[in-house]
Amino acid sequence: MDADAQVTVRMFGLLHAARRAAGLPTTVTVSVPTEGTNARQLALDLDLDLAIIEGVFVNRTVYDLGHPVMPGDRIAFVPHGTPGPHRLYLGLYKAGLDTAESDEKDENGMTSLD
Repeated sequence: MDADAQVTVRMFGLLHAARRAAGLPTTVTVSVPTEGTNARQLALDLDLDLAIIEGVFVNRTVYDLGHPVMPGDRIAFVPHGTPGPHRLYLGLYKAGLDTAESDEKDENGMTSLD
């Protein structure tokens, strides 16, 4: 696949530990469709536990799991457990709320995963 159709993904905290325990790398380069995907699908493709992901950094800005991921992006999944003031400062708290709200809507059939 074209080098432009790839993203670099890092895992932190519990996600990092789980990947290491499974003998898997904690930083990977993966292919994505040229039209992009979303962070939730990327996490699923990597077999990450969605229940422990609080937010995702996309090109150094934190978002919820519904955020688009495009070829060339730099991604970092962050689990729950980041210390309190840092969660607010970095935007993880809001990202976690947005992800939970999105998950609730998905369960009720009100939105779709793209």
